[in-house]
Amino acid sequence: MPTRVAQDAGYFAKYGLTVNVNIVSAATAAQALTSGSVDLYLGGTTPISADLGGADLIYFAAPVDRSNLELIGQKGITQFEQLRGKSVGTTTPGAFGEVAMKATAKKYGMEIPKDIKLLYHPSSSASLTTFLSNNSDGLIAPPPFSTQATDKGYPVIVDFYKEGFKIVGPALSTRRDFYEKNPNTLKAFLMGYLDALKRAIDDPTYFKSVESKYAKITDQALLDSDYQDALRTWNKDLRVDPASIQVVLDTSDSPQAKSFDVKRLYDNTVVDQVMRDYGAKLFPNDVKA
Repeated sequence: MPTRVAQDAGYFAKYGLTVNVNIVSAATAAQALTSGSVDLYLGGTTPISADLGGADLIYFAAPVDRSNLELIGQKGITQFEQLRGKSVGTTTPGAFGEVAMKATAKKYGMEIPKDIKLLYHPSSSASLTTFLSNNSDGLIAPPPFSTQATDKGYPVIVDFYKEGFKIVGPALSTRRDFYEKNPNTLKAFLMGYLDALKRAIDDPTYFKSVESKYAKITDQALLDSDYQDALRTWNKDLRVDPASIQVVLDTSDSPQAKSFDVKRLYDNTVVDQVMRDYGAKLFPNDVKA
């Protein structure tokens, strides 16, 4: 949504950019980035999967890397160990829910799918429906879907935000050659994004009006809830944390992932300069110059 704010409020235009925003699937994004029909992608783990398949995409900024997922259990299931031999509803393979479940299972000496079966769905809404119908033993989802479950008395097994779980995305990525040839364009984009982020933080009424416009949400309570959730997950410092990428490599089923150098997947050169020269002025308490 801060990207939409930057677009609507003219912050990209302020730096001489015309930005066209398109909603595409992860698979389409990988193909579009690689072919050059899309210059930037704001999303999750797609660049990692693409690079493991031979592409050359890199993350260059991390607007979000703190997960707000929650693992919810059916009533009586309050510990992760109780999910052994049971099922958990999540979204698509490779998405944040699967990565978080694999990482947590490893911590408890378990494996996915050997010890816990994941039930895949096209959306968190569908996962929630399965869970509330008692057709899965657990649900891993972000608010407001997890909130709908907890409001009905279902217990939280793991709050990944409180656990400090970091996973890359939504993050900004591009082709390596585009990154190397267009540093000034990327600086301008990041400065426009930072201006929009500050506006979103300082002017919640305006932010909610933009979200309502693009997300087609009219429920004020939902807009308020989304905004509070966004406030705690938006990064003011956009530098990429390699640990948030490594967790994806560590849980990948790809044979190449085990030996893949995480340094090939990101470059902080441009964003570091932007944060030092501009971000530190906008957010002096959160960004080091």
